Amino acid sequence: MAKTNTIITIGRQYGSAGREIGYKVADELGIKLYDKEMLDRAAKESGICQELFETHDEKPTNSFLYSLVMDTYSLGYTSGSYTDMPINHKVFLAQFDAIKKIADEGPCILVGRCADYALEECDNVIRLFIHADLDVRIRRIARIYDLTDAKAKELILKTDKKRASYYNYYSNKRWGAADSYDFCLNSSKLGIQGTADAIKMLVEIKERDCEKQL
Repeated sequence: MAKTNTIITIGRQYGSAGREIGYKVADELGIKLYDKEMLDRAAKESGICQELFETHDEKPTNSFLYSLVMDTYSLGYTSGSYTDMPINHKVFLAQFDAIKKIADEGPCILVGRCADYALEECDNVIRLFIHADLDVRIRRIARIYDLTDAKAKELILKTDKKRASYYNYYSNKRWGAADSYDFCLNSSKLGIQGTADAIKMLVEIKERDCEKQL
């Protein structure tokens, strides 16, 4: 049984262990974590081909030509109101709808994909951003993927740039900026378990204060 009524959204720098921390919190609070599962859900409910969600996952596409080509490819999969839009917008909106439906089903953790923005109107949400010192992230990614430090750094900068572009393109906020979230946590200072504990404490404080207001 869930030990919380709160939905937690996690934005994260690449290599900050945001997803691993999310899984720890989900496990300890008895709730589900959605990461790539958001894409599966959006594909299933929109009828848009699954591969297109993978292609566009947290990557903005500003190329009109690319959208045009992909649009022709996807015509067989789209229906209703999505038909006249560029494919990257269709994919984003389908994901946006899926996030809202998942949130309606109860407390959970949603990782990335502008979930904080999709749930802007909801009160029972804590919006988090997890970051870490670059040298710590380099060591982590180099270890996990067996890369040199230089390659790990390159991958980190490239991935963060994509995530920032996606978030800034689709939301009205700035990726990683403190005022875009309720709390920003540095996992290289708190450690993975420490960050998970801090998140649980924030949830507890939020729920306690909400009860007082009722």
